[in-house]
Amino acid sequence: MLLFFPAKYPEGNWQPEGLTFEEVWFNSADGTRLHGWYCPCDNPHAVVLHLHGNAGNITHRADLLRFYQQQLRVAAFIFDYRGYGQSGGTPTVEGILQDARAARKALSERAGVAESTIVLTGQSLGGAVAIELAARDGARGLVVESTFSSLRDVAAYHYPALAWLVPKEKLNSAARVAQYAGPLLLSHGDADQTIPYAQGEKLFQAAKGPKQFVRIARGDHNSPQSPEFSRQFESFLVRLPE
Repeated sequence: MLLFFPAKYPEGNWQPEGLTFEEVWFNSADGTRLHGWYCPCDNPHAVVLHLHGNAGNITHRADLLRFYQQQLRVAAFIFDYRGYGQSGGTPTVEGILQDARAARKALSERAGVAESTIVLTGQSLGGAVAIELAARDGARGLVVESTFSSLRDVAAYHYPALAWLVPKEKLNSAARVAQYAGPLLLSHGDADQTIPYAQGEKLFQAAKGPKQFVRIARGDHNSPQSPEFSRQFESFLVRLPE
C-alpha cells in the first residue's frame, strides 16, 4: 500500500500529440493482461525498454517518450505494470518483476531484436526493476534515474519504526547492481526528498562495471533531468557496444 500509487484508465491523456506509438497488449507469465506503447523510430540508435516509477501510468511519461523518439532517436517501449493504466491485476513486487520480463520479451518480438541487445532504463522504482532485469539476464546498457539503494533503505528513511518489516533482499538494488557487468548511467538529484541523494551515491558505488554518474543540482525526486544528463545520455548510447 505504501509502495504503489497506480492511476487506472481512463485517467491520463491516451492520445498525446507529437508522439508516434503503437498499442501493444501482452501477457505476463501468470496470464495477467498488460498494456503498453511501442514508439518506433527509423534507423534507431538503440532499442529501449523504459520502466516507469510507482505512480501514475504510461500517459504521464509522454514527454519522456517524445525525448526518446525525437532527440535520442531510439525505438522505445513503455508499459504499465499490473494494476496501472489499462493493465489488469493488482501490483506486487514479485508481479511487476514478472511483468518487466514479459515486457522485454514483447519488445524483443516487436522490434525484431534479441533481448540481450535491449537498453534498460528506469526511474525511481522502475530503476530498481531495471537493475533486477540487468543483474539476472544482462543488458546492452542500463540507465537509472533517482533510484533507491534498497527498498529497506528507503523505508528506513520514511518509516524508520517499520523498516524491519521489509525483507533485506527485496529490491536490494545496491546488491543487485554489483552483479551487472555492463555499462551504467546513473543520475540523482541532490535535493531529492523522496529518495535521498546518498542512496544514489551508494547505488553507484556498488556498481562494478563501466559507469557514469550525473548529479542533478537542486533536483528533487520528480524534477526534470538536466541538459547535462541529456548530453550524457546521448553520449552513453553512442558508446554502447554493438
